[in-house]
Amino acid sequence: SPLKSAFPLSARRHQPFLPLNRLPGVSASGMGLRLSQKFVFLLFLSGLVTLCFGALFFLPDSVRLKRIFLSKTEIQPVTVGSGSENDVREHVKRPKEQEHLRGMTPAKGDAQEEFKRCLAKAPLGRDGGKPSDPQTHERREKVKEMMKFAWDNYKHFAWGKNELRPLTRNGHIGNMFGECQGASIIDSLDTLYIMGLMEEYNDAKEWVQTSLDLNSNGEASLFEVNIRYVGGLLSAYYLTGEELFKTKVLELGEKLLPAFNTPTGIPRGVINLGSGTSWSWGWASAGSSILAEFGTLHLEFVHLSELSNNPIYTEKVMNIRKLLNKIEKPHGLYPNFLSPVSGNWVQHHVSIGGLGDSFYEYLIKSYLMSDKTDEDAKNMYYSALEAIEANLVQKSPGGLTYMAEWRGGILDHKMGHLACFSGGMIGIGADDGAQEKRQHYLDLAAEITHTCHESYTRSATKLGPEAFRFDGGAEATATRLSDRYYILRPEVIESYMYMWRLTHDPKYREWGWEAVEALEQHCRVESGFSGIRDVYTMTVSHDNMQQSFFLSETLKYLYLLFSDDDLLSLEDWVFNTEAHPLPIVRRSCMQDGATQDKTASK
Repeated sequence: SPLKSAFPLSARRHQPFLPLNRLPGVSASGMGLRLSQKFVFLLFLSGLVTLCFGALFFLPDSVRLKRIFLSKTEIQPVTVGSGSENDVREHVKRPKEQEHLRGMTPAKGDAQEEFKRCLAKAPLGRDGGKPSDPQTHERREKVKEMMKFAWDNYKHFAWGKNELRPLTRNGHIGNMFGECQGASIIDSLDTLYIMGLMEEYNDAKEWVQTSLDLNSNGEASLFEVNIRYVGGLLSAYYLTGEELFKTKVLELGEKLLPAFNTPTGIPRGVINLGSGTSWSWGWASAGSSILAEFGTLHLEFVHLSELSNNPIYTEKVMNIRKLLNKIEKPHGLYPNFLSPVSGNWVQHHVSIGGLGDSFYEYLIKSYLMSDKTDEDAKNMYYSALEAIEANLVQKSPGGLTYMAEWRGGILDHKMGHLACFSGGMIGIGADDGAQEKRQHYLDLAAEITHTCHESYTRSATKLGPEAFRFDGGAEATATRLSDRYYILRPEVIESYMYMWRLTHDPKYREWGWEAVEALEQHCRVESGFSGIRDVYTMTVSHDNMQQSFFLSETLKYLYLLFSDDDLLSLEDWVFNTEAHPLPIVRRSCMQDGATQDKTASK
């Protein structure tokens, strides 16, 4: 503080006290001051006043004092919406003065404790989800061993890097996360924890505490940082209660906000976490934003608002939804490219796979995570699903149901591995559809999951290609060399897990075990797991990459598939698109608690 620097501590502590009659320049009779000393005294007094007011207006914690001295018209609250980076950061720092949109009442004080109380209970179930069936238990233990093997090799050869290169035994940084590192660590926190690998979990937690640096520059994907880092830290906090994870995720969440500083509030896809500057991907059509990227923020941002007591995160994602509801959609479909400047669609390419996929997933999951109170998300999801069924769902001559892609009204009879998540998505949404369509949705989910399983069984390795086609006599097989690779993707196994939870049909566990055997035979190498370049040949060529999502998603979904349903129960948890579990926010519980408190106080 400038006030303290004007009076050094040593001088203040050791200056002797002098009696008035011994003060220099003061007469014993009149104690009057000479003219020159009056001038010095006034000069000192004016300097002191200047220092006080300087501290008042320029020290960072002076905002409350400013409100005392300045009129209300001079101190205007920062508005939410598009604006400068400084506007966003000031809004994050100032005390919350608004309420969450759509009844998301901000929690503070006792309300924050009530929020915690109403989150999911016993996430690990009665006995960590341990199945009673010996064979299923043995299979679950095998998946746990695979996770430990993958983790141990990452720690030994690539610790702190984003991913492991198992053939060359070194780390890979990549360019999706700017200069942020440790993606495999953040992605693995919850998987290690639910598997009971506590030594490994504690190593990961220590790295977060000592080495996770969020003040980085470089080109970072808003989407990837959100689903992996924000999602991973949120789930680690909710599962363990460790405040470290909460502190880190709130620090990171603030750094993502400048991406929304566009004329429409639709965020750009790339952000520099250090400077806050953002831009669109160079490959995106006409500087557009991607549906699956700006549409895959809602779950995490709602929880950021809950934990920070700041509505800005919820407001940002609700603004996206408001714009999407307003603009015209061709045949009820959502194209993959949208201009963040004009708010108009840039191309009429529609896909349930890459570029579109998780937008639809987050609609139904937003509804479920809100404890089924977010009616807007529900209506958007079922309207979109109706349009998808009318325009994209097809049946092959061999009887396989698949999701085609739509290019300006022309169907491309291709289905990507990424689109295979949709079996699970349609399954978890089946029970909340119209009464007469619930069984239909469950049947559709089963048919799509069956088709994706066929894409695995029709390859030599029993692993599925990146994309498979239904034309030229082909069914559920890749016809192009560029589509024949497998990079440890989880989407097919994800649908197996959901369909097992919903139906308990044993075939889903059998299909999951087939995948385990194929991964062990073709993807396990001496120092980790690697993707392969061609699923149709038994002489495999490895791509030398152990993806972080293999640890976060593929192995977690397999572990859950062979666990009892009370391990991360779907009644209490929703998984983000990187398989990080987030608790359902039970507003009814919080309202009941508030009612009980009022009754007790009477």
